[in-house]
Amino acid sequence: MLGFFRRKKKEKYGPLVYLSEPTILYHTHTEKVILEILEEKLGSNNFIIPSDYGLKMTDHMIQDAEIFVAIAIVGKFTSLVAREIKMAQEQGKKIYTLDVARKDDEILYLFEDGIPERIEWLTPEETQSLYAAFRGEDFSGFMKFFFGDRKRQW
Repeated sequence: MLGFFRRKKKEKYGPLVYLSEPTILYHTHTEKVILEILEEKLGSNNFIIPSDYGLKMTDHMIQDAEIFVAIAIVGKFTSLVAREIKMAQEQGKKIYTLDVARKDDEILYLFEDGIPERIEWLTPEETQSLYAAFRGEDFSGFMKFFFGDRKRQW
């Protein structure tokens, strides 16, 4: 009876892609843009997105994916992403990197094959410091611009 209120599920296509992203990007405008870029670049909308599972570990799903995409923030892999990259490498997955950075008033997305040497791999302590800097009062406006307002509805 109320079937017309239901959203029509988008038909899945393409290879299964595991998206390894920092938790700070979960449910943000930036995450949405990343998915659009990956759909265009990889010809797939068939994603395993850790943010769909909250803070539960999803690394066991890497084995099911054909493609692994590591998200870097301003040239840095967080410790979680770094750990998942190592797992994907051990399993022989095809790996891509998407580096997200800000230049002036725009956000840049650099999609690359493999793992670029220029990307810094953070320890858990360095990751916490990075998150603390992004969450700090001085960065609150920057955070909303860079990642989008988490309260915004899609």
